Amino acid sequence: MFRVKIPATSANLGPGFDCLGLALQLYNSIIVEPSRPFKISLTGSYQDGIPADESNLVWRTMCHFWKLIHYPIPSVALTFENNIPPSRGLGSSSAAIVGGLVAANALAGSPYSKYKLLQIANALEGHPDNVTPALYGGVTLSIPTEGGMIPRVLSQTPNFKAVVVIPNTLLNTAKARGILPPDVSRKDAVFNISHAGLLIEAFIREEYSLLKEGMRDLLHQNQRAVLIPGMLETLEAAFQAGAYGAALSGSGPTLIALIPENSKIAVTREMLNVMEQHGSNPQALVLDIDSCGAIHSII
Repeated sequence: MFRVKIPATSANLGPGFDCLGLALQLYNSIIVEPSRPFKISLTGSYQDGIPADESNLVWRTMCHFWKLIHYPIPSVALTFENNIPPSRGLGSSSAAIVGGLVAANALAGSPYSKYKLLQIANALEGHPDNVTPALYGGVTLSIPTEGGMIPRVLSQTPNFKAVVVIPNTLLNTAKARGILPPDVSRKDAVFNISHAGLLIEAFIREEYSLLKEGMRDLLHQNQRAVLIPGMLETLEAAFQAGAYGAALSGSGPTLIALIPENSKIAVTREMLNVMEQHGSNPQALVLDIDSCGAIHSII
């Protein structure tokens, strides 16, 4: 019997659309034990709408992996502890895919490296900005090449915390992506390339004063703001209260602010106040950055 623990993730971080992300110390876990018959049990803060049968994304991912390596599908009992809110921009689907791959790989004797698991996860998820930090931890950059996805960890243990403000509404990723225009101007593309470069330097050099400018974006955040009342005002409130930088987390509706330790109370308070003024009833969490990514351990 063993447990796989998978972190929540925040993708894009402003200008790093589909390529930048970080892992957070908020976790889903999967307990795997041999069993006949097959069984799935659900625990944790989020259980509604998650199937406890063979249609479950974790189980489907496990079966996909075993078929790829021609490994016979075993009979197991799975217990899922779900603490990452679904459809909120914190990587719940990536956690399911990564968790399923790590669990299936462990059951098969760990024939695949983390790098090879990333290639499968990226093919299943469709973009790597969540699956890479879920596997590797820290702040990550994912580079698509003809030979596969190249993962780079920009900072394993950055010296900041994250405030995540989670509205009480769901936002489907497909809807949030569908609102984006199919083409962008050269001016906006140059803006995002330059700001993503600045953001990467801020993480590598730990010059967090650069994050406010580095996390600015023109390709997706303003466009998605129409789906999240008070989003732009809340991000500005985070800056004013002492955050290094702030952005939409993934496709939203969660907002994330990267902060020094001494500003967590002020930033949390101001972000919540603004969101509440716009009719939301949000939850706020102050989280450290996860440095390990998904891990499995014998229990």
